Amino acid sequence: MLPRKRIGITMGDPAGVGSEITAKILTYDKISDLCIPIVIGGAKAIRQGFEVIRADPNFEVVHDLEGVLEPGKNYVYDLDNISLSDYSFGQVSGEAGRAAGESIEVAIELAMENKIDAIVTNPIHKESFNLGGYGERFPGHTEMLAALTGAKSYCMMLVCRNLRVCHVTTHVSLLDALTKYITTERILEVIRLADGVCRELGIKEPLIGVAGINPHSGEHGLFGDEEQRIIIPALEQAAELGIKAEGPVPADTLFSKAKGGWYDAVVAMYHDQGHIPCKFDGFVYDQQTQRWSMTGVNVTLGLPIIRTSVDHGTAFGKAGKGTADQRSLFEAVKFAIELVKGASS
Repeated sequence: MLPRKRIGITMGDPAGVGSEITAKILTYDKISDLCIPIVIGGAKAIRQGFEVIRADPNFEVVHDLEGVLEPGKNYVYDLDNISLSDYSFGQVSGEAGRAAGESIEVAIELAMENKIDAIVTNPIHKESFNLGGYGERFPGHTEMLAALTGAKSYCMMLVCRNLRVCHVTTHVSLLDALTKYITTERILEVIRLADGVCRELGIKEPLIGVAGINPHSGEHGLFGDEEQRIIIPALEQAAELGIKAEGPVPADTLFSKAKGGWYDAVVAMYHDQGHIPCKFDGFVYDQQTQRWSMTGVNVTLGLPIIRTSVDHGTAFGKAGKGTADQRSLFEAVKFAIELVKGASS
């Protein structure tokens, strides 16, 4: 029987739903059957999530990972870095942002030292993160992970069931994406990352679908020539590297084909082009129960460590109420385990 992988789960912003959904996957989904979960952050804040769901805290507090961690148990790597009086559910707080940032930093250190096999991150709140002293250096999770691991070539991939969408650009204005950041070199870089992760997942000959930029992919220059000038050269270079990439495909048909299994991964040119189909498929609102179900996973490709995340925010409006859906976090843990196995095979 193979040893269970050590999966580090960051606390996220304690004023959000992170502690609640973490308590739910530890209690209801019993992720300790799949891995050795190690929640990284302040034990007091993490314990609060169990109080929200009215469950007994079922974790052991540790301050180092040198000893033997037993399969079947949950652990909290206690940073003791925030008090319950420092924040309130649903409220912006510099102290909460600082504590969330510290938990990410420690998780990265542990992963780089091979003390954990992967990182799964709970959501942070950008305003609190900024007030906590991290925003000036890092716009968000992805940039922080890249900077602290020294990664030069990386991208965001959203996963929802069989949709795997890799982004050429993300958190920049649409105008800047179109005029500054969508380049042949960057598109080729993301195609290579998409091909690589598919192979890690055991897909021997991946087919990557590459989205166009313009309506109908420009209609041979009628609606814009960016496809011919920028995207097609990247596809030609990918073919020279032995990568099977098809495109540029009009975005309004690309994602339907990908969802049906035509493509193993998709390359989207900008944030909303890739995010909308994933969240349309993975975020489902039930009018009768007035609740959301969320199953998407956010993955950072190109890092020297494995990182997955929930595909939603801190949900301040739900924080502390016990109604948050934990499925995105559960899926993020499962996908991290899958990537760890792929990387070690």
